[in-house]
Amino acid sequence: QVQLVESGGGLVQAGGSLRLSCAASGRTFSRYTMGWFRQARGKERELVSALTGIGGNTYYAGSVKGRFTISRDNAKNTVYLQMNSLNPEDTAVYYCAASSTRVVATSTQQYDYWGQGTQVTVSS
Repeated sequence: QVQLVESGGGLVQAGGSLRLSCAASGRTFSRYTMGWFRQARGKERELVSALTGIGGNTYYAGSVKGRFTISRDNAKNTVYLQMNSLNPEDTAVYYCAASSTRVVATSTQQYDYWGQGTQVTVSS
């Protein structure tokens, strides 16, 4: 069982930055592929970025490529999402998720554990 707790969301002006953190419980954190999803009001949940536990393979959605960076510190059981050059279209609830797959998992169905979400609001 893995429990995930996100933090770091908030209100920021367009062009600003935020860093989201996701702290995980459990001894096998390093084995999980970790993903950041977001869900804007009235829209489906979408994968923003993912990072495998082994090999460090990454995935970025086209809309965030070059602006967001995913990273992890296995010693701290934490995954991060550095978000730069934010724009109002990035406004959403951001969720951290863990997948037991060893490859980059891009579907919500591939993720076994979810955090409660953290709100990110970007004002214009």
